[in-house]
Amino acid sequence: PRAQQRGAGAARPRARPPLWGAGGGARPAGRRIGAGGEAGGAGAGARARCGGADAMDAPRSVEEVFEDFSARRGGLIKALTSDVDAFYAQCDPEKDNLCLYGFPDATWEVQLPADEVPPELPEPALGINFARDGMQKKDWLALVAVHSDAWLMAVAFYYGAKFDKTERDKLFKAINQLPTVYETLSGKTAKSGGSKKKPSAGGSKKPVAGEKRPRDDEEATKVAGFPKPSAGRLLSPEDSYSDLQGRKVELYWPDDGMWYRAEIVSVNNRSRSAKVVYVTGDVENMTLDDIAADGHMNVLNEGRGGAVGGRPAVPVGKGG
Repeated sequence: PRAQQRGAGAARPRARPPLWGAGGGARPAGRRIGAGGEAGGAGAGARARCGGADAMDAPRSVEEVFEDFSARRGGLIKALTSDVDAFYAQCDPEKDNLCLYGFPDATWEVQLPADEVPPELPEPALGINFARDGMQKKDWLALVAVHSDAWLMAVAFYYGAKFDKTERDKLFKAINQLPTVYETLSGKTAKSGGSKKKPSAGGSKKPVAGEKRPRDDEEATKVAGFPKPSAGRLLSPEDSYSDLQGRKVELYWPDDGMWYRAEIVSVNNRSRSAKVVYVTGDVENMTLDDIAADGHMNVLNEGRGGAVGGRPAVPVGKGG
C-alpha cells in the first residue's frame, strides 16, 4: 500500500544506517500514548525509534538491550490491558495499515509503519486494525499480543546483532524470565504459576558483611513460607518504586498460596523492574507493575521507617 501511495515513479526513501552503526533519525509525528491512555500532540511521537535524539542513544550492552525490551514490553502490555479501550478505538478498520509500537519509556502508539526501506528497526505486524471487527475481541487482542512478542524479540536481537554467543545467551535468558505479552494478557502465567521456580529449601544465601545470621529454626520458617503476609504494606501500582531497593518483602506464589521472604537488591526505574533474592539464595527478576497489580508483594515494616512510596506502612492480612 505504501508503494501505491508513492506511485510507480515515486522516488524510494533513502535507507537509514542501522542503529548500531553510524547515523539515526527521528520517527514521523504521531499519537503517543502514556500510562494514562492520553494522546500526546503531534510532537510527542517525533523522537527517534531508539528513544533518543540519534543512534548514539541505542542500547549496546546486554543490560541496556534488556532494559529496552522490558520497557517496550511494558508499553505494549498497557495498550492491551489498562489502556485497551483507547487502543481498540484507534485500530479503526477503515484506516490505513496500522502498527502497534512500544517505546523505551514504556509508552505505546498506534501508527502507520515507517516509510524507510529498509526500516530503521524491525517493524511490528502490519495492518492489525483490519481484523479487529472480524474476530472476537479477546481473540483479536491475543493475536496482537502474539505478534507483539515476536516484534519485541526481533528488536532485541536486532540491537544484539553484534553480541557474541555468550552475550546472546545471557540476553535470551534474561528475556525468558519475564512472562510474554500473550501470557500476561491471557492470564496463563498466573494460572500455571508461570516459569518461576519456587524458592528451594536446599538453597543458601551468601552471608553479607555485618549481617546477623538468623537462627536455624527462624531460617527454616522463612523458607517454608507463610499462609498470610506479615505486618507491612501491599505494593500498589501508584507507589513510587525508587525507594524499594534494600527493602525486605514477602512475595505471594499463586500455585501454593504461600508468601515467601525476600530482599529487593536492585530496582530499575526505567523498566520498572526489580531483582530480588529469596532467603534461600534464589534470585528472581520481576516486573513491578505486574506484581503490584496482582497484589503479590508485601513490603515489610522493617527497615527504612516502614514507608512505601511516601505512604505509611499498614498491617495487611491477605491470604492470597
